[in-house]
Amino acid sequence: QLQLVESGGGLVQPGGSLRLSCAASGFSLNYYAIGWFRQAPGKEREGVSCISVTGTNTMYADAVKGRFTVARDNAKNTVYLQMNSLKPEDTAVYYCAADRWCRSTWYDPAAQRDYWGQGTQVTVSS
Repeated sequence: QLQLVESGGGLVQPGGSLRLSCAASGFSLNYYAIGWFRQAPGKEREGVSCISVTGTNTMYADAVKGRFTVARDNAKNTVYLQMNSLKPEDTAVYYCAADRWCRSTWYDPAAQRDYWGQGTQVTVSS
């Protein structure tokens, strides 16, 4: 079965860190740009970050710039989202999605993606 699987979510205190992973099952991530999205309760899904196929180009939403870092290890078929200085407003379900490139509207979850993961919950609370 071709799918993306996110992991690494959990409960963390404000100011803490988490590292999310996005792994591919049944196909290689090496040919895809990967976008990270999140959806908080009662809110629309929003783009968080995008990393190009080679990892050369990365994009971030203003809300996470300077705190989150996206990286990929193509040898491990995995993309990571390192989240530092977490805030309660970062609480959401985080998803990864595979696309052919980081399009100019990479932050728009409505655009067609080849694959989506099932999401992992991140809760930032004291």
